[in-house]
Amino acid sequence: MRLSFYQFLMTERNPDSVDEIAQFANNAALDQVFPKQSQDFDEISHYLEENARYLPAMTIFDEAWQRYLVKMN
Repeated sequence: MRLSFYQFLMTERNPDSVDEIAQFANNAALDQVFPKQSQDFDEISHYLEENARYLPAMTIFDEAWQRYLVKMN
């Protein structure tokens, strides 16, 4: 079964890391309305652009999405 992006992102959490994707994951874990079941790039991207003030740059999401695709294939 394919993981949702959120499920994948939670595997990247690390509160002691300065890695941008780890920080993204740490903050997304606290986001109560993150689209947790989605596997859709556009849906998640739109949500982050409109709501995720904790994400300093969308390039971080883009890199995390690429890692997600590699892991799912």
